[in-house]
Amino acid sequence: MSVHPFGRLADGTEISEIRLTNAAGATASILTFGAALRDLVVPVSAGPRRVVLGYRDLDGYLDNRRFIGVTVGRHASRIAHGRVTLDGVTHQLSLNDGPHHLHGGRNGFWRKPWTIVSVDETSVTLALDSPDGDEGYPGKLDVTCTYRLLEPATIAIEMTATTDAPTIVSLAHHSYFNLTPGKPIRDHVLQVDADRIVPFGPDMLPSGDLTPVAGTPYDFRSPHALAEGVAPEFSYDCCFVLNRTGDGPVHAARLTAPQGSVALDVATTEPCLVLYDGAGLGGDRVGLDGAPHGPHAGLCLEPMRFPDNPNQPTFPSARLDPGETYRQVTEYRFTV
Repeated sequence: MSVHPFGRLADGTEISEIRLTNAAGATASILTFGAALRDLVVPVSAGPRRVVLGYRDLDGYLDNRRFIGVTVGRHASRIAHGRVTLDGVTHQLSLNDGPHHLHGGRNGFWRKPWTIVSVDETSVTLALDSPDGDEGYPGKLDVTCTYRLLEPATIAIEMTATTDAPTIVSLAHHSYFNLTPGKPIRDHVLQVDADRIVPFGPDMLPSGDLTPVAGTPYDFRSPHALAEGVAPEFSYDCCFVLNRTGDGPVHAARLTAPQGSVALDVATTEPCLVLYDGAGLGGDRVGLDGAPHGPHAGLCLEPMRFPDNPNQPTFPSARLDPGETYRQVTEYRFTV
């Protein structure tokens, strides 16, 4: 474990990079800015392999329009018109996606400096104090995010939150994964443990219904390549409702590299998993491998609560009250 300076914000706040290593040779790099997973390298038969996208410098994270690697919140995904009503009081959130609120707003948790609470060779805990009224959300929220690098090649992420007034919370980890770095992910094979999706309209907001995946491009109950059976221009940005019983972690998805050299299994406590295939990636900012992130350079597998649930009475609520603790546990497990 080591801690290094990574840059300074305009107000002088120092941003740190925490580097973790385990016995098997896996390494992870976490930033105090956005509680971001900047880098993750896992051992495979051919040697160490980078499996996430990241930026070389702090400027990339300051202009991180696709949320690469960060922790998003207070509420992941979109909230229609930024409106949340709790106990008869309507709260107006900031609008950063046209007329809607996305991933916590213009200066959500993904764009804030966190503080280091504790750190050892294979784990780090970061904390963030979000004041009442932050991006329009009610209540003061105390948040933690713990990264653990487990043997032989698992990154485990635990997020918690408590509040002093009723509010809503749905945090999500937003890494872009690529098991064959430098190549588009369209040939990756995906399997998702979900019989239903939350269908989105043209504005990427849910209707409130749930739709079976059978007979749709979103049927990944049996593994197949992302590009299989769809037009070349088809892209994935969808929300799966995971098959689950109970409240503990369940297997959510498996992503496998072409020719099966390495696989990623996702397990989570959350009810939903958002798949985004990185179709909108692009620009001139250089990634860790020295090249810009082009379309389909990586994909997201984001466990979270139901999208826009404050405005969808048929969806489970993401409400958090004083005396309660929000807790999410997600593991990304890599195997050769």
